Amino acid sequence: MNKLIVHLSLTLDGVMQGPARPDEDTRGGFKHGGWAAPYVDSVNMAAAAEGMSKKGGALLLGRKTYIDFYDVWPKRNDGNPFTDKLNKSRKYVASTTLREPLQWVNSILLKDDVPAAVTKLKEELDGDIAVLGSGILLQTLMEHNLIDEYHLSIHPLVLGTGSRLFREGSPYAALKLVKSTISTTGVILATYCPTSRNIIKGGL
Repeated sequence: MNKLIVHLSLTLDGVMQGPARPDEDTRGGFKHGGWAAPYVDSVNMAAAAEGMSKKGGALLLGRKTYIDFYDVWPKRNDGNPFTDKLNKSRKYVASTTLREPLQWVNSILLKDDVPAAVTKLKEELDGDIAVLGSGILLQTLMEHNLIDEYHLSIHPLVLGTGSRLFREGSPYAALKLVKSTISTTGVILATYCPTSRNIIKGGL
């Protein structure tokens, strides 16, 4: 079975909201958008490029992330190496409000039982599935124990506010650190895998 791999930037206090741009995600009055930009270096870029260079597979996105990406990447012509990969990759979008046909090329809507659809994709696709951003979707994937790896870029920054990856009421899960690197700006690039498929909701 293929892996479902989460790629995510976090602060030390677990905030994942709006890392790229000031206007990326202002929900809840969030005012710290773009917090990850000052920490980008060659180590971060190399890790991102490695993930993008893998052949096959697909992207899995929530509605908000999909719309945000569509507003940016199809319009870029600056030679960014990620542009071609994001545009050409098969993109599966979990949403109950979007309607087909989706505008971004190679996009397919998952509109009903998302956990069942993702399980089927893991069984049938040729290659792993990457999840970028998509905080609400991630909560569903964690609840149904569908995530095989977390590739987290943990920034030396505490925001004190914003949407978090591991929220109050998240299911219990034991993880194993399988790889780690530290960037020149102090970002910890860490890969975690679940140590067991037996998740106990609400704690031990």
